[in-house]
Amino acid sequence: MSDEEDIILSELDDGELVEQMQDDLYDGMAEEIVEGVEILLERGWVPYDILTKALVAGMTVVGNDFRDGILFVPEVLLAAKAMKAGMAILKPLLAETGAPRMGKMVIGTVKGDIHDIGQNLVTMMMEGAGFEVKNIGINNPAEEYIAACKEFNADILGMSALLTTTMPYMKIVIDELKEQGLRDDYIVMVGGAPLNEEFGTAIGADAYCKDAAVAVEMAKQLIAAKAA
Repeated sequence: MSDEEDIILSELDDGELVEQMQDDLYDGMAEEIVEGVEILLERGWVPYDILTKALVAGMTVVGNDFRDGILFVPEVLLAAKAMKAGMAILKPLLAETGAPRMGKMVIGTVKGDIHDIGQNLVTMMMEGAGFEVKNIGINNPAEEYIAACKEFNADILGMSALLTTTMPYMKIVIDELKEQGLRDDYIVMVGGAPLNEEFGTAIGADAYCKDAAVAVEMAKQLIAAKAA
């Protein structure tokens, strides 16, 4: 970022700066997001307000446009990278202030499947919506999912599969949760190219999510319903 851009940002009033940050986030401009976060902190903004009014609000627009086919994966990844740059500053401050959180999610690809692009995108979008996410990577057996959920004190378990041969393993994980008396402890969300809503219902998942934007929307709805 040039000095001239720096001066322009710092001269904006709070409302204008928040709007500019939302635009910068949409365009994947990480340096500008960092600068905007720092300016708002200097002006006395609490970290949670910066998160929700500037970053989460901006990522909501990104998510909606991704869902509607206006933005595509490369642009969403750039926006998510900018979001993470701002979050790097805010995360420790949010922990100090005890800010409310949307919820906590464990996500990973099921046993036998090594595809991770989709679940990485979900991770970024969920973090962009204010969730805490623990991504446990690829090729996860049931015991890894369950151990991670317990350790992370998760609200949501997300499972991903890209192969028709691995998607049935999702039911094994859900059945193991039932066997251990843990099924009601977690909201189970599933997704991946070969899945559909009928499959999600058949295996006993709480939600099938066709893409990352839908995953964020469903997570918000299910967390709110569980808290009600």
